Amino acid sequence: MPTLQKIDNAAIVSVPTSGKRIEDLLGKEWLLTNSRGGFASSTIVGCNTRRYHGLLIGSLNPPVNRIMALSNCLEMIIHDGNVSYLSTFEFGDKFAPAGFGSVKQFRRDIGVHFDCQTEWCELTKSVYLLQDADVIAVVYEFTNVDETVDFAVRPFVGLRDFHTLQKSYAPLCAKSVKDGGLLVRHNVPTSCELFLSSPSMSFEKDEQWWFNFVYRLERERGQDFTEDLWTPGFFKCRIKSPTRVVFWGSFSSRYEPEQSAGFDIERVCKDLYRHQNMTVAAAKTRDEKFRTLCLAADQFVTKRRTTGEDYRTTILAGFPWFADWGRDAFISLPGLLLSTGRFSEAKSVLTTFAQAADEGMVPNRFDDYGGVAYFNSVDASLWFINAAFQYFIATGDTVTFTQQLLPTIRWIIDSYHSGTRFGIRADFDGLITAGSKDTQLTWMDAKYENAAFTPRYGKAVEVNVLWYNGLCWLAQFYADRDIEAAKRYRAMSNKVEGSFCELFWNRTAGYLNDCILPDGTIDASVRPNQIFAVSLPFSPLLPRQQKSVVDVVQEELLTPYGLRTLSPRDSRYKGIYIGSHRYRDEAYHQGTVWAYLIGPFVEAYLKVNDFSRKSKEQAAEFIEPLMQHLTEGGCLGSVSEIFDGDTPHYPRGCIAQAWSVAELIRAYQLTHS
Repeated sequence: MPTLQKIDNAAIVSVPTSGKRIEDLLGKEWLLTNSRGGFASSTIVGCNTRRYHGLLIGSLNPPVNRIMALSNCLEMIIHDGNVSYLSTFEFGDKFAPAGFGSVKQFRRDIGVHFDCQTEWCELTKSVYLLQDADVIAVVYEFTNVDETVDFAVRPFVGLRDFHTLQKSYAPLCAKSVKDGGLLVRHNVPTSCELFLSSPSMSFEKDEQWWFNFVYRLERERGQDFTEDLWTPGFFKCRIKSPTRVVFWGSFSSRYEPEQSAGFDIERVCKDLYRHQNMTVAAAKTRDEKFRTLCLAADQFVTKRRTTGEDYRTTILAGFPWFADWGRDAFISLPGLLLSTGRFSEAKSVLTTFAQAADEGMVPNRFDDYGGVAYFNSVDASLWFINAAFQYFIATGDTVTFTQQLLPTIRWIIDSYHSGTRFGIRADFDGLITAGSKDTQLTWMDAKYENAAFTPRYGKAVEVNVLWYNGLCWLAQFYADRDIEAAKRYRAMSNKVEGSFCELFWNRTAGYLNDCILPDGTIDASVRPNQIFAVSLPFSPLLPRQQKSVVDVVQEELLTPYGLRTLSPRDSRYKGIYIGSHRYRDEAYHQGTVWAYLIGPFVEAYLKVNDFSRKSKEQAAEFIEPLMQHLTEGGCLGSVSEIFDGDTPHYPRGCIAQAWSVAELIRAYQLTHS
């Protein structure tokens, strides 16, 4: 039997599962993504614990309008009427079947692999997601067969929006097609279909609804947590000796019979290894840990359909539920793309958002369904400026910068100075003020119904640091190109610098106030937003003030997994991110730890310590827990969005977050350069 091609520098995560408690196994997840925004995800024993878990989630309009097409499969090995299960499902208060005992080891490289052992045979189940198509391959490699057995695979179909849950009244149906496969669709006109096939297995029709699958993490989050799933029947074959069985699932907006003829598992694996090797090669590094980070970064780099069949690179903010957000993309871009040598893709991201600018603002996000751009952010456009200059510094691409990015940068500066939507404008002191009590325009934007848990309208500290940073970038750029422009931006930045220190510096406490409301009320909460006043390329603070900010943040907010969003000494502090939607929103920026903040903290810490060898060694210790989390934590091979503020700092939120990975990459580079 041929073996699938292996390539030496493929990163592998391996986790033994034998003998472990099911609750511990369900706490570790895996994720495969493709260039269309599609993905596959579950736990390391294959039991779905989220509505977003599934073997195939495809995109109708890449990278959005995603459909959970194929949820899971019931896999059975049958010998003389006795059944051994590989699958695990949760119903009510029990697991049925409870096949997790058959899984002895979980591994991840270009796909995910479950090493299984039953009474009659040993096999490895592997899942591969094609890079440029919403196609999944589930490969069963039978390696040791003691007895002749029957093998059956029963697929469970969702064909629903991935944010929703399926119910048994859904009009699903299936029909056989001439190439030996099965076409599953709604029994009404629909825009999506699921094609299932297995060349070495025969299909037996046996339509059933299975009721009340339980998704325990949805229950934990206070949301609907049960689902009904439909199955059209099962695929079956006899296993007499070591052999390979491949089961395919393909999702598309229309079925094309010729697509199945192109399914070749050897070619799929070869293409996946090639893509992985190209991703690693672009970074030009021999550091194995950094290579693992590069592969983690690749999961978020996807394509957005702009017009017709034209696609541009974009960055998905997080899996499983976020699409591409401007703020997240611009914060992530230096780490995900520039640090990893993916300059052409960085250019595509920046120019895509620049072309969508309106009223001197770049979009904060695009609609998941209609593609409409939303501009509900005060800081996204300022982060765009920083990312654009970082691109220019990293690449020296003067043409792209001056012709496609610089006009948007100047438009943003002019619009913010004179005034644009949401009341964004420069006040008499040169500082940016924005929003009202009814808006949430900064990244701390949690709001439930009419309750805003972090009201930061007026003058927010990081917004004005970004504003100052953008002005300094322009003054520096024009210094030897346009004297008058340089003078203008330097004068603006000097005014902001003086006003910033006067308004935000808390002389008594030795740190920066977080926000100044329009009525002059000072919010002196100890929050991480002040760290950007040190970490960004240009700081309005004196060296002693920078050192004081870093000391306060380290003492009050630093955890092994990032920075808390509020000091534990604050009466509003929420140390656990769990429970109802309202409580989670309340805790989101009131103590919850954000992993991405480790990047600016490490950079600020190194700056105030002159990048000394000792400070780099200390900073490397700061990031070590996140490096371990990357390969051993919640989602193997990625970094979570958030963690509880209280120990032991359980991972929460998105299982894989773009800026969490991006800023860990930057922090790793800073400590190892």
